[in-house]
Amino acid sequence: MTSSFQDIIYDTSGGVARITINRPEKYNAFREETLVELIEAFTLAEQDREVGVVVITGAGEKAFCSGGDIAWEDASDPRGAARMNRLTSNLSLVMRGCGKPVIARVRGFAVGGGNELQMLCDLTIASDDSTFGQAGPKMGSVPVWWGTQLLPRIVGERKAREIVMLCERIPAKEALELRLINKVVPVAELDAAVDAWCERLLSLSPQALRVAKISLNFESDQLWASVQHGQQMINFIHGTDEFHEGTQAFLEKRAPNFAQFR
Repeated sequence: MTSSFQDIIYDTSGGVARITINRPEKYNAFREETLVELIEAFTLAEQDREVGVVVITGAGEKAFCSGGDIAWEDASDPRGAARMNRLTSNLSLVMRGCGKPVIARVRGFAVGGGNELQMLCDLTIASDDSTFGQAGPKMGSVPVWWGTQLLPRIVGERKAREIVMLCERIPAKEALELRLINKVVPVAELDAAVDAWCERLLSLSPQALRVAKISLNFESDQLWASVQHGQQMINFIHGTDEFHEGTQAFLEKRAPNFAQFR
């Protein structure tokens, strides 16, 4: 079954729901409409008794997801940021609350909110040409949508600070060594690797997988307050001159001048 959306593609077959962010011209960056559709798609997958596994990916060869749409964010204000943060919060609740395993199929960039998105999945398989990382301070923002919360648990406190504060790109092989992702395969083998894990998961007890996911999430669920507090604080940054310096520098393809705000 294929459902009609504007920013995503949703398809189900063989017990697998496949959700594709379909904005390749924007490196699959998400805007408000994208998030609304992702929430609906994950809800559909959760409610569909024929679906046992959910796979999320990005259209094209360049990006899984590059996070928030910078042009949209630059034109936004604190109220727009609050709407966006409410949607990302809801999306994370739907993904983590879905009792079915969620696999991130990553090819290309998974940076900023895109890296946070893949961390919200239960498993991540990436092609060997993929790149990960955070870009918050580079853009005048902070990865408080589970980035500052989950990264220390996954890669350790010191490495998490390095990833968040230096905003450097992490090649797929290094991401695997850091345990930021589960598996790296050659590009030509990516779909086969994802299909193999889907087949394996579909052969297992669905209720056991559901309980396992809920139980594995227990400790990190307690970080929800940090996500909410962080997003409330980040609302005050959006719309400021310092924030716009970051977004406009990105759009103008120049280095930002943050020194003026010290």
